[in-house]
Amino acid sequence: MKRHIIILLIILIGQTALSAEGNWGEELWQDGYFIQKSIDASRIHENIIKANVDGKWQEFVLEDLPEPFVSWDAKARIESLAGISKGEMPGLDGPHNGIIATYGYQREDTAFKVNNAIKGCGFLPKKEKIKEMIQLLKDTNEDDYMKKLEILTGFYEKIDSLFDLNKQVSLELYASPKRGTQTFLNQMTDPTSVIVFMDIPTFKLKTLAYLLHPENPQLTDYEKDVVEYVNRIHSYFHGQFDKQFITVIYNIVEVYNSSPGSEQGKGTRMNQ
Repeated sequence: MKRHIIILLIILIGQTALSAEGNWGEELWQDGYFIQKSIDASRIHENIIKANVDGKWQEFVLEDLPEPFVSWDAKARIESLAGISKGEMPGLDGPHNGIIATYGYQREDTAFKVNNAIKGCGFLPKKEKIKEMIQLLKDTNEDDYMKKLEILTGFYEKIDSLFDLNKQVSLELYASPKRGTQTFLNQMTDPTSVIVFMDIPTFKLKTLAYLLHPENPQLTDYEKDVVEYVNRIHSYFHGQFDKQFITVIYNIVEVYNSSPGSEQGKGTRMNQ
C-alpha cells in the first residue's frame, strides 16, 4: 500500500512540475518581482557566466565584439542621429533593432517553445563609467532635444572607452506576473538568446540573457546601476515613463559574420 502511495505522489509531483509550462509564467514571480534562476552572474566581472542551457549547467567565457561590428554599429548610430536632427525618421535596419530568437517555455496559447522578437538594443557602460554616465543623463535630462542628440552622438564617438564590449542591453517592456511575453518566459527558462541585425554587413550574436527586475531586493549595486542606466537612456530618447522596466543584459559568447556573398561571411564565426 505504501509503495502505491509513493508512486501516486511521484506522479502528482511530476504533473505539477509539467503544469508550470502551458500557462503564462505566473509561477516565475513572487511578491511582484522575479529572480532569474537559469543563470549565475556572480562572476560577470571576470567575464564568466554560468547558465542552464539545454537543461545542463555550463560555464561560458564572454567575448568582446570585434572591430568590424563596433565600427559598423557606431557609424550607423551616428548617421541615424544626424538624420533625426534633420527631421528624418530612423530606419528599421541597423544596430538598434535586434531580432532575437529564444527557446524554452511553452506558453498556454501555443504549441511551440521557440520564439522570435524585435527588441531595441544598445551598449552598456563599463562598470567604472556607469555612475558617471547616469549622472550626465540626469544633469541633461531637461535639455532640448537637439542637445540630447549631440550628447548621444558623443557616446557613440567614444564606444571603445565608454562601453563594455561584451554586452548588449535591452528592456522587457511588457512582461507581468499575469502575462509573460514569450521572450521573457523563454529567457527565464533557458537564457540562450541569438541576436541578428538586419543590415549589410550582417552580424549574429549568440548570447546569454540576464534579466533584472527593478524591485528585486537582491540586486547588487552594479545591477541597480544597470537598471537605472538602461531605463534612463531609453527615456532620454523616447520620453519619460512612470516606471522602471525589466532590464536585460545580453552577455556575448560568440559573434558571427552572416553577410551574404562574402567568404568572411555566410555564418563565419569571428574572433577566432
